[in-house]
Amino acid sequence: MTRPAPLVVSPHHVGDEPDWWRRAVVYQVYPRSFADSDGDGIGDIPGLTNRLDHLDELGVDVVWLSPVYRSPQDDNGYDISDYQDIDPLFGSLEDLDALIEGLHARGMRLVMDLVVNHTSDEHPWFTASRSSTQDPKRDWYIWRPARQVDGLAPGQPGTEPTNWGSAFSGSAWAWDKDTQQFYLHLFSPKQPDLNWENPEVRRAVYEMMTWWLERGVDGFRMDVINFISKTYPLTDAPQGEGDLYGNAFAAVANGPRIHEFLHEMNQKVLAPRLGHVITVGEMPGATRSEAALYTDPARAELDMVFQFEHVSLTDGPGGKFDPQPLNLVVLKKNLADWQAALAPVTDSSGVVTAEKGWNSAYWDNHDQPRAVSRFGDDDPAWRVRSAKTLATILHTHRGTPYVYQGEELGMANTVFRSIEDYRDLESINHFHERVRAGDDPAAVLTGLAPISRDNARTPVHWDGSEKAGFTTGEPWIALAPDHGTVHAAAQAGVPGSVFEHYRSLIALRHDDDALALGTFRLLAADHPTAWVILRQWRSPEPDETGKNRVEQLLLIAQCAREDLPLTGEGGLLAALAAEGLQAGQWTKAEQVLRAGDPDVQPGSGHAGLPAVLAGWDSVLLRRRA
Repeated sequence: MTRPAPLVVSPHHVGDEPDWWRRAVVYQVYPRSFADSDGDGIGDIPGLTNRLDHLDELGVDVVWLSPVYRSPQDDNGYDISDYQDIDPLFGSLEDLDALIEGLHARGMRLVMDLVVNHTSDEHPWFTASRSSTQDPKRDWYIWRPARQVDGLAPGQPGTEPTNWGSAFSGSAWAWDKDTQQFYLHLFSPKQPDLNWENPEVRRAVYEMMTWWLERGVDGFRMDVINFISKTYPLTDAPQGEGDLYGNAFAAVANGPRIHEFLHEMNQKVLAPRLGHVITVGEMPGATRSEAALYTDPARAELDMVFQFEHVSLTDGPGGKFDPQPLNLVVLKKNLADWQAALAPVTDSSGVVTAEKGWNSAYWDNHDQPRAVSRFGDDDPAWRVRSAKTLATILHTHRGTPYVYQGEELGMANTVFRSIEDYRDLESINHFHERVRAGDDPAAVLTGLAPISRDNARTPVHWDGSEKAGFTTGEPWIALAPDHGTVHAAAQAGVPGSVFEHYRSLIALRHDDDALALGTFRLLAADHPTAWVILRQWRSPEPDETGKNRVEQLLLIAQCAREDLPLTGEGGLLAALAAEGLQAGQWTKAEQVLRAGDPDVQPGSGHAGLPAVLAGWDSVLLRRRA
């Protein structure tokens, strides 16, 4: 193993202080869609390395790399057959070493995706496990005999050990004809679940994680990590009328040993390291109270979690593929509730005295549609401004912001014309399952189009050329139709672009205590279009006059096409006065950023409250006392 390249502290990024990760901004790379270096139409590690200057210029501090491990690619790399090798599709271990060196040389860090709820069915562990009921690795996975049902032979549909459904459609159990038992797969049949009750499994995972840290990796994003502790015995789950399978969530998520397992992982893998290892756990269905436990520093489990409440608010009666209109008031309150649940401890004067948890803040990722299409307005007339306003809203929340590739360009959802346009296993399986159940194919496609994961997986637009600078070959999935106009070459260094707005926000987070660490308050919670946030930081140490310095940031954002009056009769400020916000204190406040005016930047000299915010405009103000 090569000696890892050391981190070179850079003024463009956070440093190496113990809490560096609280000021950091993370950028997610979905490798097959980021940049292709060899013309095969699939992004790869050398392609990412070649584009590091883009990320350095943007100012992000951590790159989260979705799986590049050796894999049959049944679920685009989330089915891993070798945890300690790189799939040739993406490069080699030497390519990964070069990526780490390139990141560290620029002051950035690397987070690897850790997928240990399940492996590929082609992993040597599972190959051994399924070879015999007596194999030493048989208990590394979750095997059960068939249910005895009169008139049905073992292995036939209806003899599964439980009625659980898979997240990717169909039963969560697959029959192994050679050993005459079922194995559990909460996702694809090619993704069998590991048995974390077995200490040998946990030991093998911890050894693998340590191996990557010693290679220079700086942290882990843990895929569906709250599924590793199941509730035993495994029994049938509630099944709604018309549902094909039972919903096993309560039996597989946040199980009775989950905190024990995560603390053990922390103590055996993370705690012994010099310097902080950043960790984020993807936790579908995690509640605010559960997240407070997972992220409490005193418990030594994880730094933060990915929760899914805000990206599930549009789910209809038929689930995520039955999307309903977004209610902005509900969205604002949901995110504010998460802020309150993981808020810091403050003393009577408002000084933050201790952290009790930490949020992650994101609009989209490789499993979600594009932010500007889902939460903003992707009409060409409104795309740029709404993308910038969404960015300001997200980065004004307390917690670590995550930027998904292309988000910094305002990339929007793509266009799907038929099921043949899709590549995502979840989308394809859902279509065929619903059509077999008798649903109208056109209606199923209508539900898929705005919410499919493939919206986020179209290639990044680097320039306006035919292949968008992504590849010289044929892209593995079609480019979004706006790639000729929405691309990095048209935005980097261009005032008013989405890219430059993100760059300003990220730089502000590095330097501004109120934005990174201050308390959070949502105002005008019931307003149907305005999003108003107040952040405050009171210095714990008095200045030379003996006073504790106070800084406040006020964000006012209009999340609709109509103008938003602020001053005068009926203006928003009158309503805010009822919540204790004194407009007079903000008449000379610094305008730090404004989505509709690129001239407004930190230190630009713009000040005061505007009388009106135009549609999808936003203004971030700062005052010190």
